[in-house]
Amino acid sequence: MGSELKVPTMAELFAKGEQPEVLFWVGCAGSFDDRAKKITKAFVKILNKAKISFAVLGTEESCTGDPAKRAGNEFLFQMQAVTNIEVLNGYEIKKVVTACPHCFNTLKNEYPGLGGNYEVMHHTQFLKQLLDEGRMTIKGGTFKGKRITFHDPCYLGRANNVFEAPRDLIKRLDAELVEMKSCKTRGLCCGAGGAQMFKEPEKGNKDINVERTEQALETQPEIIAVACPFCNTMMTDGVKDKEKETTISVMDIAELIAKADNL
Repeated sequence: MGSELKVPTMAELFAKGEQPEVLFWVGCAGSFDDRAKKITKAFVKILNKAKISFAVLGTEESCTGDPAKRAGNEFLFQMQAVTNIEVLNGYEIKKVVTACPHCFNTLKNEYPGLGGNYEVMHHTQFLKQLLDEGRMTIKGGTFKGKRITFHDPCYLGRANNVFEAPRDLIKRLDAELVEMKSCKTRGLCCGAGGAQMFKEPEKGNKDINVERTEQALETQPEIIAVACPFCNTMMTDGVKDKEKETTISVMDIAELIAKADNL
């Protein structure tokens, strides 16, 4: 993570008898994917600036089991889930925040049935809550008047009805939020869900991420904002497919806020 970032582990805090306000669940993408690591760092910088007491599991964190479950391997999912639940319950975790909607959905909706009951928040919900409570502020200057379109992650939007938190954050940047024709409850998948991220697409006329990128480009954005590491990859690939990567950037909401605050 680099020496400049303060990222305590649960093991360290637990040894000192301390309990953080939230556990930051980093997820596989946020831990291992070079692009998604930047989202992790941006979010950590925001948490540090807002003086939020948080910790990560570090090497004790394992995949939530989302890709296994969606691909049909329920047995593997339950093995992964039960292992994680034992760790979380051992640390008496109450509140979890994650920047990955797949982790968010699985921890929130699948884990309770296996004995893992936590308050689970997506990072956009958590950041909006911090703003609403006056625990952090956003400088809007950097993105003032910039045209930003937001791509709804399936597991954040349609699966969990979280539509306004990310949009509210974009508006706080004084940016111009422009909506795609398929948004909110009618949002279109980026093509990565259901473990499709890890395989080549079936033969067809067009890849889903290209179709979705075309919808985004119709809004003539300067930035395509996302709130999921998988969506980030798919939309970035779509922008490259259209040879627009020099003029249009794909950024996570946490990155937008961190950049606005020069973190």
